[in-house]
Amino acid sequence: MQAIILFGVLVSTYLMIIAKRLPALISSFRIQSFFLFLATLSIAVNERQLDLYIISGLLFLIKVCIIPHFLYRIIKKIKVSEDVGMLLNVQISLLFAFFLTYLSWALSGKIISIGNQAQVVVLAVSFFAILTGVFLMIFRITALSQIIGLLVMENGLFLLAATVSGGMPFFVEIAIFFDVFVSVVIMGFFIYRINKLFTHIDVNKLSRLKG
Repeated sequence: MQAIILFGVLVSTYLMIIAKRLPALISSFRIQSFFLFLATLSIAVNERQLDLYIISGLLFLIKVCIIPHFLYRIIKKIKVSEDVGMLLNVQISLLFAFFLTYLSWALSGKIISIGNQAQVVVLAVSFFAILTGVFLMIFRITALSQIIGLLVMENGLFLLAATVSGGMPFFVEIAIFFDVFVSVVIMGFFIYRINKLFTHIDVNKLSRLKG
């Protein structure tokens, strides 16, 4: 079961790297969050901890349902271009993805004994998700793509905590969920206001206003 979940997280992360349009990027984020929900739920079943059941339910509600729906609404509301704004084309982005996968695997092998293969794989997938979030924030120029990059980074950190260390303290996780949700709402509001004032949300174009 864990292998299927990790494979789902890995594939959905690759889909985000090669996505050319915002709906595809959001859809891939939703798939990744769903597999993250399954990972948390499986831990809750094994550990029989009520707080983990609550966390998995909140994860499904916020990251699988509410946040993707909210991001889709932003796209329709401001009628923004659905292009993610690639600084690198799909082929080069895919090469970067392979490099990040290798880097994540090598780093995981250094941290955890190679004999513990299961934890090495979990750690590698977590690192890959975190690095992919950084990649999206750097090499995608639209604000919505960068917001999703931030959410992907948080997914990677969550997977790392939930599967390797047995989960973070309950109230810490609740605080993180609330913080992420509020951050997305605030960023969405600012994107809406920026688009009304400047008719686009290309952060490269906005940088020209400095000086």
